[in-house]
Order: sequence, then C-alpha cells, then structure tokens
Amino acid sequence: MTDSRTLGALSLTILFWASAFAGIRSGLTAYSPGSIALFRLLVASAVLTVYFLFSGLPLPKARDLPLIAFCGLLGIALYHLGLNYGEVTVTAGSAGFLISSVPIFSALLAAVVLREKLSLRAFGGIGMSFAGIALISMGEGDGAGISLDAGAMYILLAAIATSIFFVIQKPYLVKYGPILFTAYIFWAGTAFLLVFLPDFITEFRNASAPATLSVIYLGVFPTAIAYVTWAYALSRAPVSNVASFMYVVPVLGCFIAWLWLGELPTTLAVLGGVTALAGVALVNTGGKR
Repeated sequence: MTDSRTLGALSLTILFWASAFAGIRSGLTAYSPGSIALFRLLVASAVLTVYFLFSGLPLPKARDLPLIAFCGLLGIALYHLGLNYGEVTVTAGSAGFLISSVPIFSALLAAVVLREKLSLRAFGGIGMSFAGIALISMGEGDGAGISLDAGAMYILLAAIATSIFFVIQKPYLVKYGPILFTAYIFWAGTAFLLVFLPDFITEFRNASAPATLSVIYLGVFPTAIAYVTWAYALSRAPVSNVASFMYVVPVLGCFIAWLWLGELPTTLAVLGGVTALAGVALVNTGGKR
C-alpha cells in the first residue's frame, strides 16, 4: 500500500518527467543534444548545491565514489545524452513510449544478475513490448519504406542505461538518503558532460529566450525536483510498485506535447506505444516467479 507522502512524490515525478519530452524538443530548436544535457544538469546541480550548502550535509565516503561516478555516468550523463539525441528525430510522445520500456530491461537485468525466474507470461510480455518498440521506431521513420529510426535506438540505449542505474542505486538511497545521493550523482554526471562546455557557451549566446527557458525548466523541475521525489519514493516503497507509475508518463507526455508543441506521434507509433505498454503491464502483473 502506497502512503500519501509517497503517492504525492510520485505524482510530482510523473508530471514533471512527462513534460520533459516536450521541453527537450523545445530546447533542440536552439541547442545541440550535448549542450542541452550539460545546461540541464548545470541548472539541476546548482539547485541541489544551494540546498547542500544551507543544510550542511556531508560529502560521500571515499569508498563509495567509484559507484557514485558510475551511477552518474549511467543514470545521468548517458541517459540524458541518449534521450536528447533520440529526440532530434523522434517526437516527444513517442520518446515517452520508448522510455516506458525501462521496466522490461529491469526485468531482464534482474533475471540475469539476480537470478529471478521469469514465467512464460513474462516472456510473452517482453516479446510484446519489443514488438511495440519496433512499431514506434518504424512510425518515426521518414516514410521511405520500413526502417528503424536511429533516434529510437538512442532512446532505447538511454532506457537500458537508466534500468541498470535504478537497480544498483537502491542500497545507496538507503545509506545516504534520496536528496543527498541524488546531489552526488548529478555532480558526477555533470562532470562527465563538461566536454560539451565549449559548444554550450557558443549556443547559449545565440539561443532564443524560449529555448533557453525550456532548458532551465528542464533543469529545475523534471531534473532537480523530480529526481529527488523519485528517489524519495524509491526509498519508501518497493521498486516494482514505484515503477508501475511509469505507465502514466507516455500518455501524459503525449498530451503535454500536444498542448506545448502541437505535436502528436504517428498512428503507427501510437499503436506501438499501446502494444509496448501492454507488454510492460503483462510483465509486472504476475510475470515473475
């Protein structure tokens, strides 16, 4: 049973994460994918640094630094780069459907690493999800025959990276607490993205105000606030219960993209998204033994 505080934190997370896909598409009108990732994380890191300084929170233990750096690389740097590069060609709504495949990769990872057994129902759901993912990718192509869109592949790589991150972060959320651990991994992820600093400085000088404000919004709300509320929820409830709320993100993301950008995914992509979500639901409702 999810208590009211956890439910409130999850609601904020889902709302902000759903809006992020449209925000990225807006930012891409003036910034390159790498610059958006760096700008977004610089803003989020600054917000969390202010909280860190005023709260007098401790630095991480030296023995945990390699794991924190790895989490920052996977769950922050690689995830945001993959998502941003993917949305160069993939609509905001379809990107949300593709990211909803995270529970599928998490289930496969748990089966391999944690030796969790998957039922025939789970394997059927996994197959259904991958079929849906293929339909989304084809629906985002250029229309010249059946082909897989390269942007969809980048987003799938982002989903795999964040699936690994969700699994390995759990014990450190308990050890450090959600806000502190989130600050650590943001700083680590931002450090990996500093390679894009020269491009960001050049693009920032020439960017339009709406594009810049979109990325600042991404840094404050879908990043600094939403990651903390997500980590808070994970620290208070089982991963499977929390992950089930991700089903709402792509649907809400499509609606926000329509309001913000006037953008909707193609019919084939929507069909693929529904198929993928059905497969995810199948895996997460009795798919494990």
